Amino acid sequence: MSGRNLARAAKTGGIPYVIIEMNPETVRRERESGEPIFYGDATQEEILNHANIKAARVVVVVINDPAATRRIISLAHSLNPRAYIIVRTRYLQELQSLFDLGADDVVPEEFETSVEIFTLVLRKYLVAKEEIERFVTEVRADGYLVLRGISRESDSFRFFFIDMEYFEIYTFRLSQQAPLAGKSLAQVELRKKYGVTVLAVRRDSQMLPNPEPDMQLVAGDLLIVMGTPSNLSNSAWLFKNPEVAP
Repeated sequence: MSGRNLARAAKTGGIPYVIIEMNPETVRRERESGEPIFYGDATQEEILNHANIKAARVVVVVINDPAATRRIISLAHSLNPRAYIIVRTRYLQELQSLFDLGADDVVPEEFETSVEIFTLVLRKYLVAKEEIERFVTEVRADGYLVLRGISRESDSFRFFFIDMEYFEIYTFRLSQQAPLAGKSLAQVELRKKYGVTVLAVRRDSQMLPNPEPDMQLVAGDLLIVMGTPSNLSNSAWLFKNPEVAP
């Protein structure tokens, strides 16, 4: 999905681009809709040359195969050292190895999810939009070091983390027979009755931030919630299957 969004953004901005894809059905479908796409394995030098890698100003790698990602970075950097290489990866721990191979920017999904959740929390605390944007900018400018705990502490946000001593952010996986399954947030009134705020819902691979009150929850949803430890403990039963007495 991120590759499709990237292509849409490039098209909107009038930026020429070429897509390499290994799924023949995707290639056929997208080519019929006019996309500049062709079938091939981007870990192979001849495929990158066919895509005119040596003339590329930017190379973006958004596949889910870590080994193939590393091979593409190394090969693209070797064939065109001037190209700016942007890579998506899943985990923060992969950052340094990808930079070492020649990536110029690495965006870990884990990091972006963390930033998104932090942003939601800050909004709930009525932090000014400008302050939130500055926080996100600082995190990204530090090369994700803030979230890894090795950047200097920012005085601008110390007040926020002091306040957070009284709250916790927790995740609950919604069970099949849980009291919340099949109901909307408005029906359950989590915040009003239990003092628990739903910051986001992860459904399959999609993150749904700041869900609407009428959003229906389904079994398997991962709910990211905030509340005091006691409120979280008292409401935990809502997310689980009812206990059956022997």
